[in-house]
Amino acid sequence: MIVELVPPNTGQAFEAMRELRPGLGSCEAFVEQVDRHQRPSGYRLVASLLDETAPAVAVAGFRLADNLAWGRHLYIDDLSTASASRHRGHARDLLTWLHTEAERLGCGEVHLDSGVGTDRTAAHRLYFGCGYRISSHHFVRDV
Repeated sequence: MIVELVPPNTGQAFEAMRELRPGLGSCEAFVEQVDRHQRPSGYRLVASLLDETAPAVAVAGFRLADNLAWGRHLYIDDLSTASASRHRGHARDLLTWLHTEAERLGCGEVHLDSGVGTDRTAAHRLYFGCGYRISSHHFVRDV
């Protein structure tokens, strides 16, 4: 089942999210970061759960945004599936949910960034299969 995780259930996303973000500390620190710092600026979590109290098998963190380049859009910050649950359609189901939510919110597009290493091949195959295209390069500079 696909559900939006809201407090006090944020911690259900931790194990699946840690697959993508291995630098995350404890579950408590993750919940603090999401609930206290990211949710106030619009960050939301949606998860694929096997039952409503179990840890998420896949999770997506996203936000609604508006800018001059893309107009009103939904931006996916994080999309991760627990390794034991990969290749079972959980991430595709989350993307379908996100596309429906973007339409409901009046968005013209859904955006995400993805790393380019060889370990990202399966993720890129999923994105292409769901209708995404590579539209730009994303540059970053440390300060």
